[in-house]
Amino acid sequence: MKLLKGKRILILILALCLLCVCAVVMTGCGQKDRNEVRIYSYGDYIAPGLIKEFEKETGINVIYDTFDTNEEMYPVIKNQAGVYDVICPSDYMVERMRNEGLLSKIDYSKVPNFKNIGSRYLKIADRSYDPGNKYAVPYQWGIAGIMYNSSKIQKGEITSWNDLWNKKYKGSIIMQDSLRDTMGASLKALGYSLNSTKKSELSAAADYLVKQKPLVYKYANDSARDLLVGNSADVGVVWNGEVLYSQELNKDLDFVIPKEGTELFIDNWCVPKNAFHKSNAMKWINFMCRADVAYKNYEYLTYSTPNEAARKMMSKKLQNSKVLFPSDELLKKSEVLRDVGPDGDDLYSYYWKIFKSR
Repeated sequence: MKLLKGKRILILILALCLLCVCAVVMTGCGQKDRNEVRIYSYGDYIAPGLIKEFEKETGINVIYDTFDTNEEMYPVIKNQAGVYDVICPSDYMVERMRNEGLLSKIDYSKVPNFKNIGSRYLKIADRSYDPGNKYAVPYQWGIAGIMYNSSKIQKGEITSWNDLWNKKYKGSIIMQDSLRDTMGASLKALGYSLNSTKKSELSAAADYLVKQKPLVYKYANDSARDLLVGNSADVGVVWNGEVLYSQELNKDLDFVIPKEGTELFIDNWCVPKNAFHKSNAMKWINFMCRADVAYKNYEYLTYSTPNEAARKMMSKKLQNSKVLFPSDELLKKSEVLRDVGPDGDDLYSYYWKIFKSR
């Protein structure tokens, strides 16, 4: 009886497992058959109305989910095949996912509007995170710099990352509260690469940040702009996409890209390896590369666009803005964040903790 009972239980367990497998397969088949595209991107990163416009033009239903950081997005794509068709990772995460075989090559025969993406952005991607431009289509980009109040600090006085260590600005400095970004600023100030994995250089960068601590008013990310606009601080690190809006609110604010070069980011459209709706994914990417669509995104986000056709739709003043479109000379000195691997991540975390604890 015990043996028979055990067999019955075993049969029941196997039957339940079979049902679960069938459910997963049927769900996958159902998703594949739907005329949809599943997108995973940052929140509030597309101009209102564009999703509806795409749906109306193509008849494709858009499922749009959001994440806050690349690190939140990564395990979802790594561990759940077929959940999303288009994702929006940043440069270093493209590099990681590309190396791990998590991405599909872009079918450029289905993305004719790719011709609108500027060559200088493609060259940056090619020499850093996406050799050959095979896996990623640049969507938005930006560059870090120093915004300061010209009624408190003379114009032209700020030229270098090292100016953020000047004691005359004590109590009025805003630094980013972000491991790679803040360590990157310190590394650049010392003349090193912001992607360095040398212990001696990372140790020096952490020590330099510790030296700066008594001068800093606040470590902040999203609120840095508001603190400068509201005159709570006189100088701080911001992204160039924040500058034009800030200057509308406070005419005394000026912006400079440090002479040592800086951090440059590019966010991209990519297609996961196991996406169910790759053809629809290409249609979405092509739509987002269209000049009028890219211009609407610029107007909403105010970040620099890599879309040269959209840039031509801007006023001459904006087209020639050194804030939105820094010179090639400055870009050559600047770097995108690279994937430094698990050992590199551990090193950065170690020295960041040292800085935080002292």
